[in-house]
Amino acid sequence: MQIQAIDCALFFVPLPRVLTDSTHGEMTHFSLVTVRLLCSDGTEGLGYTYTVGKTGGPSVLAMLSHDLVPVVRGADPRSIERLWDKMWWALHYVGRGGIASFAISAVDIALWDLQAKQAGQPLWRLLGGQDARVQAYAGGIDLRLPLDALRTQTRDNLARGFRAVKMKVGRDPASDAANLESLRSRYPELKLRVDANMGWRNPKEAVRHIHDLEAFGIEMVEQPLHGSDLEGLRFVREHVEVPIMADESVWTPSDAMACVRAGAVDVFNVYVAEAGGIGPAARIFGIADAARLTCIIGSMPEFGIGTSAQAHLAFAMPNIGYGSDVNGFVYHQDDVVDHSLRIEDGHLLPPTGPGLGVQLDAERLARYRMD
Repeated sequence: MQIQAIDCALFFVPLPRVLTDSTHGEMTHFSLVTVRLLCSDGTEGLGYTYTVGKTGGPSVLAMLSHDLVPVVRGADPRSIERLWDKMWWALHYVGRGGIASFAISAVDIALWDLQAKQAGQPLWRLLGGQDARVQAYAGGIDLRLPLDALRTQTRDNLARGFRAVKMKVGRDPASDAANLESLRSRYPELKLRVDANMGWRNPKEAVRHIHDLEAFGIEMVEQPLHGSDLEGLRFVREHVEVPIMADESVWTPSDAMACVRAGAVDVFNVYVAEAGGIGPAARIFGIADAARLTCIIGSMPEFGIGTSAQAHLAFAMPNIGYGSDVNGFVYHQDDVVDHSLRIEDGHLLPPTGPGLGVQLDAERLARYRMD
């Protein structure tokens, strides 16, 4: 059995509304990169990766087309770990981690999709999952929204089936407190999580602001400091009551090991694309489990294909400890796949069908293709 053909493509997809956070500023588009692997038995594996905005996507596409396609073409798709190592060695001099992980992840996800389709199973079953549902958080509430719009967005998320919300903080303390007070007073039972996106400058500033926000019953704080400041994160963790969650600090399994050694955080937020695919993301869960830590699955607005890949991993991992941000597909008025993802009673339910359970929609994709 061999991989006979590989198709890689880039798409710039506009968001229906501008997103913003404390470090990335305004985001109007996301770049979507897809990989399709055609196997000699006629099955096809579908993978994806993404970048924020219109930057980075062409570089990821070039890395895939020129560096990774020659590694994968003609290979046995069942040897996923061996192929992942070959891809890593092909890129380790030019972008170990970062953009290289994004490129490798697209192929890795396609390989897992292909293997699950050949087995006639949904991917979460192939990964050993037992319970195909995961609590879902509605994320990305805009920092700039006035209170009325904030309440409207929260009401819309509740109408979609979410029972928990993540709000961006870290720009203006007074605004952060006012927004949280507004949500808590209107929705006293709502689970609230905040994400500072590395927005606080130093550990003591972070501790001071977190103490102010704890009054509103927040569940946890995501990435209060820069991703490299593990010593600072440990200080914050030791001086506040709520759990501290790592995002930018834990993109790879090596990052996870460093966080464990530093005692820096309580929870890992695992992103499939950033980790380098399904396999490395699952290893992060394993490292956390050995350290008696819990994880969630993280999400950016990467459309139904990305949410599906993340959801299958979430369904299979035993140490999902809190609600996950498996919500990328709800950010968009349009999507690039036909899918059956849905939120019911605060939980994301699995897509139907083998593999990832989604198929690319050629007509929709044609509107956004850039290569």
